[in-house]
Amino acid sequence: MKEAFMDKALEEAKIAERLKEVPVGAVIVKDNKIIASAHNLREILKDPTAHAEILAIKKAAEVLGDWRLNGCEMYVTLEPCPMCAGAIIQSRIRKLYIGTFDPVAGCCGSVINMVQSEALSSMIDVVWMYKDECAEILKKFFLSKR
Repeated sequence: MKEAFMDKALEEAKIAERLKEVPVGAVIVKDNKIIASAHNLREILKDPTAHAEILAIKKAAEVLGDWRLNGCEMYVTLEPCPMCAGAIIQSRIRKLYIGTFDPVAGCCGSVINMVQSEALSSMIDVVWMYKDECAEILKKFFLSKR
């Protein structure tokens, strides 16, 4: 089941790739059902906050009719940045599944760990799934930009 949710996040990343966006996808699950999914749309929307995680959180909040995403889990292809990690904390997502690490801006343990921080009163359960395809789609995208 968990692999299927990460596969759906990867499908979202592939949509972003086709749109020439950084290929990141996110899925939010509650009670083993996908309630929201999204991919990066920064270029299309001309919005620096249009990361997959933020867009998925907004959709999930709309579905639930509440900004508190209690009992929800997120599957994301790339380790969240500081902005997204903050939104994940604020939305009260309980568990975070990550497809690959971000050695530049990762805020779930690679560079810093915002989501498991006593200072921020956050102890989100993080599961590193390390799916090769999550890393490969990003490598391919950035190589094509050079």
